[in-house]
Amino acid sequence: MKILKFCCVVEKNFCWNKSISIPHSRLLTFLINMSRKMSFRRDENHGHNASASYDSPRKTTGPVQSFNLVDNRPDLDMLAATSVLQQQATEVRTHRINWQSYHQSQMITAEDFAFIAAFDNADSAKREELLAEQRMQCAKTFLNLLEHVSKDQTVQYVLVLIDDMLQEDRTRVDIFRDYSLKKKEPSCGMFINLLNCSDPFISNMSARIIAKIACWGSHRMDHNDLVFYLGWLKEELKNPQNEYMQSVARCLQMMLRIDDYRSAFISVDGISTLLSVLSGRLNFQVQYQLIFCLWVLTFNPKLAERMNKFSIIPILADILSDSVKEKVTRIILAVFRNLIEKPEEPAIAKEHCIAMVQSKVLKQLSILEQRKFDDEDIVEDVEFLNEKLQASVQDLSSFDEYATELKSGRLEWSPVHRSAPFWRENASRLNEKNYELLKILIHLLETSSDPLVLSVASFDIGEYVRHYPRGKHVIEQLGGKQLVMQLLSHDDPNVRYEALLAVQKLMVHNWEYLGRQLEKEQSTLNTKSGTVLNTKA
Repeated sequence: MKILKFCCVVEKNFCWNKSISIPHSRLLTFLINMSRKMSFRRDENHGHNASASYDSPRKTTGPVQSFNLVDNRPDLDMLAATSVLQQQATEVRTHRINWQSYHQSQMITAEDFAFIAAFDNADSAKREELLAEQRMQCAKTFLNLLEHVSKDQTVQYVLVLIDDMLQEDRTRVDIFRDYSLKKKEPSCGMFINLLNCSDPFISNMSARIIAKIACWGSHRMDHNDLVFYLGWLKEELKNPQNEYMQSVARCLQMMLRIDDYRSAFISVDGISTLLSVLSGRLNFQVQYQLIFCLWVLTFNPKLAERMNKFSIIPILADILSDSVKEKVTRIILAVFRNLIEKPEEPAIAKEHCIAMVQSKVLKQLSILEQRKFDDEDIVEDVEFLNEKLQASVQDLSSFDEYATELKSGRLEWSPVHRSAPFWRENASRLNEKNYELLKILIHLLETSSDPLVLSVASFDIGEYVRHYPRGKHVIEQLGGKQLVMQLLSHDDPNVRYEALLAVQKLMVHNWEYLGRQLEKEQSTLNTKSGTVLNTKA
């Protein structure tokens, strides 16, 4: 009943919009198929695995084997995930190809013609029978057509045939795998080549097919092809004018369910790209899909431990504060929960809790507690996060607060910065773990464009030098002195002021020595003054 109501609503929206031309029957069929396949699964033990949004769930090869999100309700948002590609595919299917003309002009062989003519006109049962009998011929014919036919319309049609064939039965991806093994070629080689096609439908439909072969097959993708493919997806995401953005994100959602592919995504700087795109202006559907990708990555404990080095927590906290869509709220809370549950090091989980506190997540949780949600997962995650964050606040030391703020990259004039006792007690701790915090501070001076961050970082450099005897030498060795001096000519007056103070402190070798010298000089002056007075008397 819910599905039928969903279809009726969308039918009205589409049919009343004259700018969108989709046949009535095809629209309803498409919507029903989409809505049947949209679901996440959460098991009773809160184990996780990341399901596809419109493809049914598939277990990953990694250690994670079950899901933590539920969304069994029909959702109009999911239509948007592949709407452009799917609408165009529907149109492509209506343009049947005259395979006889290709055969007569000797552009395709007799055996390729015999197979494609039979396959293109077969019903589901006949296709199954044909593929059982001519498994290798299927792969051979499709790949020959993609290689030798140059007309874009025909290539589009062939790609849609392949995609429909795989969607009908996902085990068919091994047809291409078996054929490629026989030919000693990568199974995705032809489709990888088509990613460079100037026709965006061809390149994006090829990307969709690659994702299915890579994720549904019994063998993993060739490493070189994998790196190229993930790099292509990354570059497509960075293009704000890309009308296929949601389809690209959909491919990435599928790929990152496989633990073997996650490290390759990290190697092409994938996390930074996701967060960079999320930091810009996006519609909520793309937000949801990209955060879904981050959520999947957090199931790998090692990746979960590294995530906040990319400032994932403050960025998602900002999105959470602005979010009006329940699905976006739900997926962000799920990411936060994983960032606490998945790390194997308790110290890192605590660090993530503190980062959430500093990013005002507790305030957002308080607001969410006042809202009524039908989704039990949101309620449960809010309770879990509230408990963990409140506990972390109780145990929070001033140095923990400072370290977490520094690692987030979002410095502000919080009380610890201007606290002399804090610096007297903790300046030397910036040297721990091979100067980890100090290097972050200097990195912010080099990379940040935020005047507030630059001002606070400059002040902290000065305080470190002031309270640590060898501070001047350490800062010079790490390249911090030059960066501070460059800020003396910054456009912002506050940055210039704090940089000037820091430089003055860097010019002094030893503050305690300076203090003793001043006291000694003052004492000498007082003595001389007393002697002169006595003499005159």
